[in-house]
Amino acid sequence: MKQILILTAVAVTLATPAFSADEAVLASYKKHCAACHGADGKGQTTMGKKVSCKDYSDAKVTAEVKDDEALKAVKEGLKDKAGKELMKPFSAKLSDDEIKALVAHLKTFAKK
Repeated sequence: MKQILILTAVAVTLATPAFSADEAVLASYKKHCAACHGADGKGQTTMGKKVSCKDYSDAKVTAEVKDDEALKAVKEGLKDKAGKELMKPFSAKLSDDEIKALVAHLKTFAKK
């Protein structure tokens, strides 16, 4: 009986598809970014409009995004000229690789 349970557990584990990198990035985007930037990157959410998010589905807007500036913005957050926080920093919640993947994902909205 014990062997059957072990074999069943192994079979279920092998049959379960792994969580892909793309799915992980999408889940992270939904968790950390979509409330403002929207599921489509347009920034037309209530919060996105409030903080004037850019429309990353626009290829021209996306082409102007410099990776190093975007990485810094996600890591350190963004403030307006008066010092009001527009985007909180994510360096404590996300690794550098996760941030790079989110920036790359944001750039895909213009290609859809």
